[in-house]
This record gives sequence, C-alpha cells and structure tokens, in this order.
Amino acid sequence: MVKEMATKREETPKFPGLSSGRNPRGNPAKASSTTARKEDANLSTTQLIEAVVERSNMILALHRVEKNRGSAGIDEMTVGELREYLKEHWPKIKEALLEGSYQPAAVRRAEIAKPSGGMRKLGIPTVVDRLIQQALNQVLSPIFDPNFSRSSYGFRPGRSAHQAVRQAQADVASGKRWLVDIDLEKFFDRVNHDILMSRVAKQISDKRVLILIRRYLQAGIMAGGLITASREGTPQGGPLSPLLSNIVLDDLDKELERRGLSFCRYADDCNIHVRSRRAGQRVLASVRDFLQRRLKLKVNLEKSAVARPWKRKFLGYSMTFHTKPRLKVARESMKRIREKLKESFRRAKGRRLDRFIEQELNPILRGWGNYFQLAEVEGTFEELEQWVRRKLRQMLWRQWKRNHTRAARLIQRGLPRERAWKSAGNGRGSWWNAGASHMNEALPKSYFDYLGLVSLLNQRRRVLKTA
Repeated sequence: MVKEMATKREETPKFPGLSSGRNPRGNPAKASSTTARKEDANLSTTQLIEAVVERSNMILALHRVEKNRGSAGIDEMTVGELREYLKEHWPKIKEALLEGSYQPAAVRRAEIAKPSGGMRKLGIPTVVDRLIQQALNQVLSPIFDPNFSRSSYGFRPGRSAHQAVRQAQADVASGKRWLVDIDLEKFFDRVNHDILMSRVAKQISDKRVLILIRRYLQAGIMAGGLITASREGTPQGGPLSPLLSNIVLDDLDKELERRGLSFCRYADDCNIHVRSRRAGQRVLASVRDFLQRRLKLKVNLEKSAVARPWKRKFLGYSMTFHTKPRLKVARESMKRIREKLKESFRRAKGRRLDRFIEQELNPILRGWGNYFQLAEVEGTFEELEQWVRRKLRQMLWRQWKRNHTRAARLIQRGLPRERAWKSAGNGRGSWWNAGASHMNEALPKSYFDYLGLVSLLNQRRRVLKTA
C-alpha cells in the first residue's frame, strides 16, 4: 500500500496516488465505501483479511482516520505523520496482517469527565492501529449489522440518537408509561473476551481476523509509563470498539425481542418500556440475571431504576407527562451546557466580543441546538439564550472596569447621562449589573443579533420548517 498510496502527487493533490487502478478517478472514498458495503458482505468469511488490506478499503480507512484526527498513541505519532510513515512501512504491515503475525501496540490510557460524574476511561490506539481497526470495521460491519436488532441505534450506519429518542417517545405514547432504565456498570471495561470472541467466530471463519481481534483486545494499556495486560474489556477510543460492543449486546437485544418487550438501546444505554411498575420490577430483575449469567455483565442497581419516563433522561432528552408526551432537554443536559459555556467565558478575558461570539460561542451553541432540535418545550432554549446574553453583558461590564469607562459606554449606547453615571457607580457586582435594567437597555437582544450570536429558538424553528 505504500507505493499505492504514495504515487504521483500531482494526479490527486488531496489523496496522492489513489486515483489509479480500479477506483474511479476523483472520488476514491465513494468507490471504497461501495466496496466495503457490498462486496465485503458477500465475501467468504475465510478470506476476510484480504478484504481488509484491499487497496480501496484501506484508502477509505485512511481518509476516515485523517478526518477524525484524534490524539497520538503510545508511539506519539500524529495523524498528520501517518501517510509518510505508510510510504515506508506499509508493505511489512500488510505482509504481517496477511500472515497473521501482526502485533498491535498497547493503547494509551486517557480519562475524560463523564456527564453523570466520575471519569470515563479511554484507550487511545496508535494511529497505525486506528487505521487497521477502521479497515476491519468497514469489512465486518456489513456482515454483522444486518442481523442486529431494529431497536439498536448506536454506532450503526443509517441510525442515530434522534431515532432512538423518537422511538422511546412513541413507546410512551402507546401507553407504556413505565421505564426500566438499565445502567451497565463499567461495560466497556468488563466485556468478557471469550464470550465476545465466541460471538464473532459464529460469523467469521478467517482465523487471521479472529487472532487479530483477540490481539487488539489483549494489547494492554499503558498508564504512567507501565503496560498492564488486558484480561477483559474493549477500551473506548478505537474504531472497532463500538462494533464489538454491539456484537456483545446483541444477545440482550434478541432476548428482549423474544420476550416481546419494547426497548431502545444506544450502545450500553438501554431503556425498556412497560405498562406497570410491577412489570418493570420483574423485567429489571430478570434482565439483571440474564446479563450476569449469559454475558458476565453487572447491572449498576444504584443508577438503574423503574420509573416514569419524565423522571429519567435518555440520550440527553427527557419528556413531559402528557398522554402524548413532548420531548424536552433533560435537566442534566442543561447543567452540562452551562458548565461548558462557563469554561469558554473563563477563557474569554480581554477578548473582543464579536470574535469571541464567532469563534467560541456560536460553534458550541449551534452544535448543541442541532442535537436538541427534537425538543418540543421551547422554554429551555429561551432560558439558555437569556443566560448567555447576561454572561456576555457581564463580560463587557468587567472589561469596562472603571466607572468613567462604564458611564461612557452606557451613554454611547443611548442611556441618559445622569442614569449612566448613577448605574456605573452603584457598587454592585458584575453579575448583578449584567441583569440590571441599564445593561439590558444599553445591550438589548438586537445588539447581540447584530453581532451574529446564534439564536437557539430561531435555529430550532428553521429546522422544524424544513423537516
């Protein structure tokens, strides 16, 4: 692949050397996607490693790894250095993969804060291993995905968190107004390797692929300069981990379907909808027993519950108690976005307001608004908008610092001189002044609209019109 991926740069500036051969010139990613989706699904599962290292599949994997970027692994190689490395080393890597002798590197331990508190452990593979995992995923997904449950929405092509939330809303509207919220304790850290590999081996016969997956599971974790062996778990952070988690939890999906239960699962977040509390308690007990006995997984009883849907959250959303429930942003989601915005405001000291809005605030607000576009309770959006504008007024009040500067700015913004001087010298704190009438009149909503501040309400209404 080295020479294949490193031929004449002038032919395809963006992907050097990838336009020759069987792929259509000009859109190699599209051709590769077709190969991975259609041809690989029909290949003999005894020759899958050939499909993994096939040129068009590797091109697509490289494109996606570069697009996703991500941190360096234990070798400290960055995504930007990957192409040059492959030009020299790909033949040996490919040969090792075909022979079944390739040895993955250990993953680098990283931790990020969980929305619900505590830390989530990640395992960051090297960029070379991310490339190989991505290529594996592109070949294996078309084999496993068609057999997954229709009620499984996480990390699957053509499926999304929005679809899962809509399905949950439909289940509640149908009269199933009790929720069994199942929380799997440290799921990604406790996946049993033997159970997982037995599920993979049911559909994959290529021993080289099976050995490679097992080696990725057992590659080890580096933390504090020491490598610890991996005896269980499939660390989050690699492209292959989501597919492997779905393979494991497909047993749960099939069991719930066999019982005729309505459920929505997104990765390890599973909600089951029933008609009564008693039925929910029975389901929780039996599912807990099934997961422990069949998959060796533990249910966290402190976080799991049988409750009304409007008292729980699912993928950041909650819903109202009406017969036809309406979706709304969960309280925890509101708390998280405020904390994220507060961190941005802490970094904004001394910055120009228009640049801060364009470069920092708008990307956050736009992304958050797009995700929560399904919310039908508009009060949350209005409340957050008002809070953001008050934070911006507080930011300006602090930047103005001295009383004469504050008075001058208020006068400039249209306040009478006497009132401006009185307001500037009131001795109150910045947050109080940001919510006071003099700052609201001097800096109304129209002022922030002029600066281009994203309006969550307007964005949501535009989405609804085009839906």
